[in-house]
Amino acid sequence: MPRFAHTVRVFSTFAAGIMAWLLATHTWAQQKDYALAPAQYSAEVGMGAEYDSNVSIEEVDRASNQGDYAMTMDVGLEAQKELSRRIEVAATYDVSQVLYKDFSQVDRQTHILGTDLALDLDAVDTGVSFYYINSRLDNEKFLELYRVSPSVSGFLAKKWFARGAYVYSDKSIENRPGRDATTNSGEADLYYFHRGLRSYFNLGYRYKDEDADTDRLDYTSNSLKLRYIHRFKIFSRIAKLELAWRYEDRNYSSVTPSIGEDRDDQRHRWRADFEIPIIGRSAVQVYYGYADYESNYPSADYTQYLVGTRFLYRW
Repeated sequence: MPRFAHTVRVFSTFAAGIMAWLLATHTWAQQKDYALAPAQYSAEVGMGAEYDSNVSIEEVDRASNQGDYAMTMDVGLEAQKELSRRIEVAATYDVSQVLYKDFSQVDRQTHILGTDLALDLDAVDTGVSFYYINSRLDNEKFLELYRVSPSVSGFLAKKWFARGAYVYSDKSIENRPGRDATTNSGEADLYYFHRGLRSYFNLGYRYKDEDADTDRLDYTSNSLKLRYIHRFKIFSRIAKLELAWRYEDRNYSSVTPSIGEDRDDQRHRWRADFEIPIIGRSAVQVYYGYADYESNYPSADYTQYLVGTRFLYRW
């Protein structure tokens, strides 16, 4: 109950701040020479299949060291609306389902509900996002997470764009109260648009401080990511290739009894996605991912690869 009350206070404070922010900028909405654009709606539906070489539950450091096939399904909905010449609000809802052939006990369903508010200040853009995530395993409660993140972004030069954000989150894991935790993070991203949205790079850094109910699970981490996105024509249609590398170095602050020392993790992840347009608004996506988790805690030391394909339709 104390954790829930604290979370409510934090989110209430942010909500009050946003209301004050909107009221302070209300005069922009009164400009008579600006007609607000109508609300815009979009949706995406996907269905596919994948092979996971090491079925695992990362949140609780459990890996089966066995592979399995799975069916994947997902739906995403988004609505956007201008509130004034400078203020825009967006709401999103995403649901995904992974159904394994043999490991049905880790069939996973995840719901993500989000809201974003953005304010255009000409030189920079500011905003805040709220997200609620609910994940279930084998149709039973598993993970619940609240997340709020104010951010600021803008162009540094013609082809250079930067974004900074603070992230606060509060998570709880069913039947594992020691893993309930609050997190404070700082993020910075730099983008270089080689050919606009046709070809660009993204370099990012994140510092994270997670405070769990069990001291041995408290940690700080430094993370890096590097992404390259390239769009090109195939038979007059635009295909998309995305390559990504992510690295995280976690340093736990207390001794883990089972190993008699402080836990230390290094995590490398690579991923490649190739999306090919087909008929109308449909596309086929092929992806491959590889993860190398190095840790002195045996349950968190493993490798894994994931390969799959999915059919997408957008409107």
